[in-house]
Amino acid sequence: MKIEFKKVPQTPKLLEAELDSVKIEGTFCKISQSLVKIEAKLIGNTNINCCRCGTTDNIQVNEKLNFLLSDGIFKDDNSEDLVIEIEDGLIDFDEIIQSELEAIRSDYHICEQCSNDNGDFEKEF
Repeated sequence: MKIEFKKVPQTPKLLEAELDSVKIEGTFCKISQSLVKIEAKLIGNTNINCCRCGTTDNIQVNEKLNFLLSDGIFKDDNSEDLVIEIEDGLIDFDEIIQSELEAIRSDYHICEQCSNDNGDFEKEF
């Protein structure tokens, strides 16, 4: 789902977008001329790789998302919010879902078999 930044309303609007088996549900609204606030949940299932043995596992995703989208470069150094800069004036919620999934996949995950295996494993230093 895509929407032009300038067409985002100031009143909260329902957000529902799905990519593969993961969907984002929540609200979004414009809070200033160049900022959009998103409050949503990322829900579904995704495949991840075990960082120890490399096997693929399927996990349940249930992440709370609260961040701002900026139309262009964001210059407020005092903001404590996570800000994603949008460069082309087009908000692509599928791209946001993909980005959040990649962040989850890049974390260290250990499968159940490896977490129960107390044996030595080769370490590289």
